[in-house]
Amino acid sequence: MAGVLADWQIQKEIKIEPFAESAHRPGVISYGVSSYGYDVRVGRHFKVFTNARCAVVDPKNFDPASFVDIEGDSCLIPPNSFALAETVETFEIPRDILSICVGKSTYARCGIIVNVTPLEPEWRGKITIEISNTTPLPAKIYANEGIAQILFLRADAVCKVSYGDKRGKYQDQKGLTLPFVVGGQPPA
Repeated sequence: MAGVLADWQIQKEIKIEPFAESAHRPGVISYGVSSYGYDVRVGRHFKVFTNARCAVVDPKNFDPASFVDIEGDSCLIPPNSFALAETVETFEIPRDILSICVGKSTYARCGIIVNVTPLEPEWRGKITIEISNTTPLPAKIYANEGIAQILFLRADAVCKVSYGDKRGKYQDQKGLTLPFVVGGQPPA
């Protein structure tokens, strides 16, 4: 049956490592399985965008020097800028499931927008997350706390060709991965 997976289905059918149960965690932005989704945590490694080198943002030839590496329990994103981060969790998406990401309201209400492209059928790895600060002030992001919710949608039929079959370019990413185009070299 097609539809959105419930909490018990997510726990049973989606491989998430480490898997966090739903729990009340005072003083922490929530994470773990929810009624119809899974709230992922942002890891401690961030790449914060900088325009210090005046590089052109080119998805076919992205300059890794456009980012400053930050590792810590939190990260400040400059006004009207963005950062890339990785999830604490690693995922394996089944062949009959498509996953989409939505931002958490706690951050959205502060002008912080999260974007993740769909996790296609049979995609595996850590998720690279784009976090935009739309405000005119620096924005603080907390590592090891919730950043976004993943929704899992079961298809009416199994796809003919999955992301795994295509050997997608972001398959099995071990952590934060910069953009690249097949035929070029993945950024360092």
